[in-house]
Amino acid sequence: MSTIHLAGFPRIGAKRELKFLVEKFWKNEIDDAALQAGARELRQKHWLLQKGAGLDISPVGDFSLYDHVLDAQVLVGAIPRRFGFDAAKLSSAQYFQLARGNSSQHAIEMTKWFDSNYHYLVPEWHADTAFAANPAPLLAQIAEAQALGIKSKPVLIGPLTLLWLGKCKGAAFDRLSLLPALLQTYQDLLAALNAAKVDWVQLDEPILALDLPAEWLAAFAPAYAELAASPLQLLLATYFGSVAPHAELLKALPVAGLHLDLVRAPQQLAAFVQGWPQDKVLSAGVIDGRNIWRADLDAVLQQAEALHVQLGERLWLAPSCSLLHSPFDLAQEGQLDVDLKSWLAFAVQKLNELKLLKRGLQQGRASIENELAASNYAREQRRSSPRIHRAEVAQRLAALPAGSDRRASPFAQRAPLQHAWLKLPLLPTTTIGSFPQTSEIRAARAAFKRGELDAASYEAAMKAEIELVIRKQEQLDIDVLVHGEAERNDMVEYFGEQLAGFAFTEYGWVQSYGSRCVKPPVIYGDVARPTPMTVRWAVYAQSLSPRPVKGMLTGPVTILQWSFVRNDLPRSAVCRQIALAINDEVLDLENAGIKVIQIDEPAVREGLPLKRGDWDAYLAWAGEAFRLSCAGVDDSTQIHTHMCYSEFGDILPAIAALDADVITIETSRSDMELLRDFGSFQYPNEIGPGVYDIHSPRIPTEAELDKLLAKALQVIPAERLWVNPDCGLKTRGWPETEAALQAMVNVTKRLRAKLNATAQA
Repeated sequence: MSTIHLAGFPRIGAKRELKFLVEKFWKNEIDDAALQAGARELRQKHWLLQKGAGLDISPVGDFSLYDHVLDAQVLVGAIPRRFGFDAAKLSSAQYFQLARGNSSQHAIEMTKWFDSNYHYLVPEWHADTAFAANPAPLLAQIAEAQALGIKSKPVLIGPLTLLWLGKCKGAAFDRLSLLPALLQTYQDLLAALNAAKVDWVQLDEPILALDLPAEWLAAFAPAYAELAASPLQLLLATYFGSVAPHAELLKALPVAGLHLDLVRAPQQLAAFVQGWPQDKVLSAGVIDGRNIWRADLDAVLQQAEALHVQLGERLWLAPSCSLLHSPFDLAQEGQLDVDLKSWLAFAVQKLNELKLLKRGLQQGRASIENELAASNYAREQRRSSPRIHRAEVAQRLAALPAGSDRRASPFAQRAPLQHAWLKLPLLPTTTIGSFPQTSEIRAARAAFKRGELDAASYEAAMKAEIELVIRKQEQLDIDVLVHGEAERNDMVEYFGEQLAGFAFTEYGWVQSYGSRCVKPPVIYGDVARPTPMTVRWAVYAQSLSPRPVKGMLTGPVTILQWSFVRNDLPRSAVCRQIALAINDEVLDLENAGIKVIQIDEPAVREGLPLKRGDWDAYLAWAGEAFRLSCAGVDDSTQIHTHMCYSEFGDILPAIAALDADVITIETSRSDMELLRDFGSFQYPNEIGPGVYDIHSPRIPTEAELDKLLAKALQVIPAERLWVNPDCGLKTRGWPETEAALQAMVNVTKRLRAKLNATAQA
């Protein structure tokens, strides 16, 4: 019979149990024993759920207290040496210090996992990095699964992908020079897993979907020849894109099986089925692991039936990738529209889809006749639903004249007009937008949503928080203020709740990083803005201070990337719809007197296709969408944008083409490394490199800030340099926020005085 399996399951739990467990540990409300017991209980609950759903093989090693790439660093004994920790004796407190920093070390750099919104912690490689197998944590989880009668499959990041994900530190060297030592460590890990009596081990090599250098591709055959010495059966897994160009290489590798993502790249199958080796498993990723739309069971079953004729029991079925990117269980959703709910499938429902496909293959179509009929009905109902299409949206897009996404004048002409009325000092200070979301704010918002707090009382509570934020910024002497976003639950969800074409779940959480979970909106239909979304809050904030207050918006690309997007339209078309809706808000803000407007686009780099050949088309429509969102504003209105936790060096021309007057970027974790790219490129507009890491609870010293600003001034002229944290402050507490911002302002003022004195001299 065909085997159904997973690469990974949502680790956060049905109701974010992992988040609350970990945060209790951080607050010293529970000890390490309670942390480990809670994690063990959650893992076991997930395995038993998978077993009950008919899964043949469950993943082990996909569960993590913070990040699976950090876990891989621990597994191979190569955590960043600057912390001085021993990976084999790592305590839970030390593990979290790697992720969040401590009093002497900044946290490990964080960036996006391929083109997803999941953030991983970047390994730090040195020319003399030493590796040592540390399998104990993984072996303990295998023992847990075996005690429950679960047939398990350890899932590890493959050695070449792990090397690729890391960054070289110290003197320049070739990361591939570390491969021999790392392969020996993987052999030691496989030996330990073999002793634990597992049959299969999955090695994830998603870098195969990238445009890899020739020397990296050439390393796969000898590397896997070494790993094949293990008696274990190895399943090499690829996902997020096509690996068809490497079909002959992958078919020849001495592994027992290969996993393909047939959702993202269905066309690649043809390159593999022809001449597929008789002794190998082909794992078909036929259920979408990254979106929430119900599978077309009829079509998927037809595909599986054809494969089954050729492969027989060597055909395995799975989601396209780990279900880490999917919400947990649709059955919890009691408020969703009934029709819309019938179009969706979360992780638990995707398990059921796999089970149905297996039954259909084993017992024939008649055995799942009712389920196929229900799938076909839902698909047809969605296609023909009048809620999907809005004629006025299509007409507006069609009527856009050529060049409608361009500002009236170039930056060189706009900047003097903006400086004339802003009258900002050299090195102006600002923040990225949000301020601490206290328990009182969250309680008021929750009470309002439950109907326990009336609209007037809620508005009064939010206005009080806005005034508090404005006064604190004035006391800190920050130059360009923000209103703090007290009324916002999330930077995408807040806008989606007010836009037509969006729907929201109650429990559709997915992990973004660590304990940070987001609840992406569902874009199911054409997007429009019925009424203003932020204007009254921005106008109220501006009324409280003579200093400029930024209007704060999320950009169209980020709203698209951080939502579950309809799959019946090109993403570019959906993004242009969102851009016009945001543009309506921008123009209303400007008309209301808000002349500094920030349109955050942290997800532009994240959305970049994995293959370079697809970059130009994506960057063209993504750039157009951003420019459409601020089209029509006066030259004197200053447009800001913010980007973070991605590598921008290879797309700087496209970033410049966004033509934002000011861009703020995350640079603190990488010690201003990214800023060198902006300097080499000679980025033409104004820029604010983040001078401290808001994701860490540590307060930066003034010496650290001084050092980072000195680095910034080496590549950015002082007249175009802004000073700011590297991201929003909603997850921080007030004491650390005020202390960090005060240090930032103190350092800026000293540096500003020094620069002014030098200029006068």
